[in-house]
Amino acid sequence: MGGYEDVFRASTEDPEGFWLGAAQAIDWHVAPTRALDASRPPFYRWFPDGELNVCHNALDRHVDAGRGGQAALVYDSPVTGTQRTYTYEQLRDEVARFAGVLAGLGVGRGDRVVIYLPMVPEAAIAMLACARIGAVHSVVFGGFAPKELAVRIDDAAPTVVVSASCGIEGKRVIEYKPLLDAAIEQATHKPAKRVILQRPQAEAALGPDDVDWAAAMASATPADCVPVRSTDPLYVLYTSGTTGKPKGVVRDSGGHAVALRWSMPNVYDVDTGETIFTASDVGWVVGHSYIVYAPLLAGATTVLYEGKPVGTPDAGQFWRVVAEHGVKSLFTAPTAFRAIKKEDPHGEYAQQYDLSGLRYLFLAGERLDPETYRWAADLLGIPVIDHWWQTETGWPIVANPAGIELLPTKPGSPTKPLPGWDVQVLDTSGKPVEPGTDGAIVVKLPMPPGSLPTLWNDDERFVQSYLAAFDGYYLTGDGGRIDSDGYVYVMGRTDDVINVAGHRLSTGGMEEVLASHPDVAECAVIGVADVMKGQVPRGFVVLKAGVERDEEQLRAELVQLVRDQVGAVASLKDVAVVPALPKTRSGKILRKTMRGIADGVDEPVPSTIDDATVLDALRPVLRRS
Repeated sequence: MGGYEDVFRASTEDPEGFWLGAAQAIDWHVAPTRALDASRPPFYRWFPDGELNVCHNALDRHVDAGRGGQAALVYDSPVTGTQRTYTYEQLRDEVARFAGVLAGLGVGRGDRVVIYLPMVPEAAIAMLACARIGAVHSVVFGGFAPKELAVRIDDAAPTVVVSASCGIEGKRVIEYKPLLDAAIEQATHKPAKRVILQRPQAEAALGPDDVDWAAAMASATPADCVPVRSTDPLYVLYTSGTTGKPKGVVRDSGGHAVALRWSMPNVYDVDTGETIFTASDVGWVVGHSYIVYAPLLAGATTVLYEGKPVGTPDAGQFWRVVAEHGVKSLFTAPTAFRAIKKEDPHGEYAQQYDLSGLRYLFLAGERLDPETYRWAADLLGIPVIDHWWQTETGWPIVANPAGIELLPTKPGSPTKPLPGWDVQVLDTSGKPVEPGTDGAIVVKLPMPPGSLPTLWNDDERFVQSYLAAFDGYYLTGDGGRIDSDGYVYVMGRTDDVINVAGHRLSTGGMEEVLASHPDVAECAVIGVADVMKGQVPRGFVVLKAGVERDEEQLRAELVQLVRDQVGAVASLKDVAVVPALPKTRSGKILRKTMRGIADGVDEPVPSTIDDATVLDALRPVLRRS
């Protein structure tokens, strides 16, 4: 196949041939004769004349090939003390049976099903069951507030909601049924039925519209796979919108299957029979792509983990999972490693487990600061691969392609664009900037298979949100630069660039400096309004476990570090030591919310917040002048 440059060149010089070739790794009911339909830009469609079933590709074809006895999904739940392994044949049979449950409740091709479940095997089973009968699933993170769930129910208009009696967040048991009942009461659209998985930690009282999962499965007739068009939607996944109304990112069936199947051996170096542990949640795109669909499309073994990186019960759980289940590639967010580093700064837990089978650590979901990169690389002695992508793109835009060629790394860069992604940096007028110059990171249209074709029932908003800023380009919303070697540096959302006395400065660059201090576990820098300078930066740092410092002295050290490495123009003079930073459940620091509170704006708290008490404790610090 050649090295990275050869593969990337093939994808740009002959994208039609490249992606039709990749499509051969998928079973088609009707094989596509062309890759791209560009007849109605900017609404591009991939493999327009193809028909397939994604569930068949994820499960049945592996059983048909004689690998039904191979492990498909390993459920590891330290919060319940449970482990369970499903072979491909067992998982296919469970999925077929639940597909029969849904069909018996009136769900058919094109109908929507909202899935509101914790990290249990039934979440993956419900997703795949929808795909099996051609229904469209929309997973909502388990435990979301009723108002947010109601908004998603109204937008997706599901025939059925699949939920559970409870979920477990760390050491807390959260009852889901009251949240679901409240959401349906608030929603205009009323789903016909709710299927409820009863969990022993907190069973729910069922009403007349509720169906018990176990009872329904016991009497269901298994359903066969229903072929759908490649361009038919597989799922809708909601991401936050600037107007407060969530955006329903649509994922098509054929393009998604081809892109994810291609990415597993080429990006993650995981193929048939090998194991990947993606420590995320099915409520996020990472869970959709790399807990459920991509590993199963590749015939790999996937680990579904119900727990946290720390506290369930300790900072060694990721290492235990890797050792016990023979994990080759571990994929999680940088914030998880910062949490592990904070609790176990010397990596003592890692020494307790046999990690000899672990070949790669992949990190994504937010910017990987060089200090966390170095800590992980030194601890594990394996390639630590930062890669960058978004809910909208469905799979990585920029990554070090481990299965093609490991390129030299540069701390702070997720390396180079993957095949199909024409990544550029533009100035405010839409002109390409010189190498090494910061600007808006964009992707030239058309984007490759697997990326969003539109938003659910809202083509106009799709264009306005992503395509209107620069004609012919997808606006990623991230700022950064590309150096003279073609390496991409993603410095954060464009609203994380601050203007200090006319100088545009990246808060990501300042965070990089603060994180390099040996006592700092994690940090955030925000720009706050200032009468004289327009904006000034304020820093917030969390110390590593066991570190006790004189705060005034530490602040002086941190301010001097930024002065030395960024320059006096940064004007960072205010650094607060705090016990924790407010984050979303996917681990992203709520910088925009922090900035709004500091500026005295009535900033709404995002529905995705992990622990509101952390933000409440920080408010007095943020509000001081």
